[in-house]
Amino acid sequence: MGKITIKDIAKALQVSVSTVSKALADSYEISEETKKKVLAFAEAHHYIPNRIAKNLKQGKTNTIGVIVCDIANTFISQVVDGIQTSFMNKGVDTLIMQSHHDEGIERQCLESLINKGVDGILISPVHETSNLDYLIKLQKSYPIVLFDRIQNPLQTHKVGADNVGGGFKATQHLLRIGKKDIVIILADKLGVSKQRLEGCMKALKQYKVDIPEDNIFYVNLKDTHVLDKEILNFIQSKLSSSNPPNAVICGSETISTRSLGIFAQAGIKVPEEIAVVGFANTSFAFSLNPPLTTIVQPAYEIGEKATVKMIELLKNSSPKEFEKIELETKLVIRKSSGY
Repeated sequence: MGKITIKDIAKALQVSVSTVSKALADSYEISEETKKKVLAFAEAHHYIPNRIAKNLKQGKTNTIGVIVCDIANTFISQVVDGIQTSFMNKGVDTLIMQSHHDEGIERQCLESLINKGVDGILISPVHETSNLDYLIKLQKSYPIVLFDRIQNPLQTHKVGADNVGGGFKATQHLLRIGKKDIVIILADKLGVSKQRLEGCMKALKQYKVDIPEDNIFYVNLKDTHVLDKEILNFIQSKLSSSNPPNAVICGSETISTRSLGIFAQAGIKVPEEIAVVGFANTSFAFSLNPPLTTIVQPAYEIGEKATVKMIELLKNSSPKEFEKIELETKLVIRKSSGY
């Protein structure tokens, strides 16, 4: 016998198709004896439910769309792991797409997911207002939850890290070990960058340390070749100035890991010439040269909690209020900061 169907089970047990369907769904309308008989037969003959037909009947696909900036980013891959694992445990599928830090591609991802009939969308936006009008429009018909990049006007559940706290911890660490001439490199147009800078400035103010405005530098993550040149030119110009920095805070994983390689190629000694603290979740931070002092974000937990909020919206599309969750970060000290 090929793939067994509900009709085959009904014929073999001499009951109606409706009885088999209800028994498999554990309906109260069917006696326990009949349920056991149907389930035993189904298991013995390796019955596999037709999820597509079931979903069409229920008017949903049981699939959630997920849009991230870059799956190669360790932090993002850890968030996605949390999302996918949590949804799998609930019998929900995920369809993952990448925006590649491009607002136009992000729009295409949104349209593609809607065309594929997803039941909801989890998104880490390209920037604070990317495709905002479209997201507001979609939200009238689809539940949307934001994760990671949650500094966004969209009224919905949002799950991310305490980036203000992370910026504060990074700066406080450098100040405590006597590194007061600090430069800060951040990703342009990101709400998380503003938050991390806010944390940095909060620590500087608490320790009564001032830094020049031009010690704060923004880069675009879209093109790594341009990014590398911009970081190198900025650091070399600063190191050759009358007041050279002795520390740098890198505001994203891409900036952090690439900066170490850029400095090594340029012969800039870390931490002797300049200490480095970065935001990075890579498990290889300890094996970089030198091992990288990092602010680590609870990526997997962000994915888990974003999943929980999506499930809540699927059950209740109009909650009384939306929740903004910011999970605590952790400072991991290694050799790159000179401590």
